Amino acid sequence: MSSISPIDEEIRIRVFRATDDPESCLKFIEGHRRVLSIYGIENITSNTNDWMYRRSMFVIVVEKLDGSKLYGGARIQIADGIHPLPIEDATGKMDPRIYDIVREHAQQGAAELSGLWNSKEVAGFGIGSLFPSRVAVALATQIGINTFFTLCSPTTVRFKDWIGGQILTDVGNNGTFYYPKIDLLATAVFSENILDLTTTHPREKEKILFLRENPEHMAKEKSPFKESYINIHYQLTLNIEDPTEFHINYEPFALAAKK
Repeated sequence: MSSISPIDEEIRIRVFRATDDPESCLKFIEGHRRVLSIYGIENITSNTNDWMYRRSMFVIVVEKLDGSKLYGGARIQIADGIHPLPIEDATGKMDPRIYDIVREHAQQGAAELSGLWNSKEVAGFGIGSLFPSRVAVALATQIGINTFFTLCSPTTVRFKDWIGGQILTDVGNNGTFYYPKIDLLATAVFSENILDLTTTHPREKEKILFLRENPEHMAKEKSPFKESYINIHYQLTLNIEDPTEFHINYEPFALAAKK
């Protein structure tokens, strides 16, 4: 199995609305499920195919420059008043307070970053964690999102301090749940004010602002965990007509939840 060489490999980070590229969505689903199966995880609430048909879903893929192979990626699901966020599905039965919290933030645009994964051959480069998280926050101005939710593993929860997140201590056991298995701990994290990045680490803020101002460019990026560099071609332009499309009062979902 080939692996990324930080010297000569050119990779691309590309974003798209799920409904615009079903072929890449299917590649994403296949790769994500393959990684989950390695760890014996089969019951992730968002590990289905139906999300690829929603306008409120956006996808971040890390791939070979020619698009022939996916190395990893992540999903951004916007709270649309119809489909609950993965964090609501995962924790709502244990702690229903999550529903009110999401509804409150959805008025100014809320979303969840989920489905972060990377193939084993690129482990340690930040491809399945830091780079997609950074890109997701950079996209907030295009998709009209002011708050991100996420369920973090013990490994990825550290990124909250870089991106400007905090543990959602109002739910669960001070923000923690056993999920997706009884022996795996997940931490509920949310990041507010991601439009102005007031709580983001200065280093990450500088990078995110650059991505917002230069959505199409190539950069030599340093791995956060290795003394290695990799050339990344960014394609982060979305064709969004109305960034406030999903700024809602969330009442439709409140009715649906009672059915």
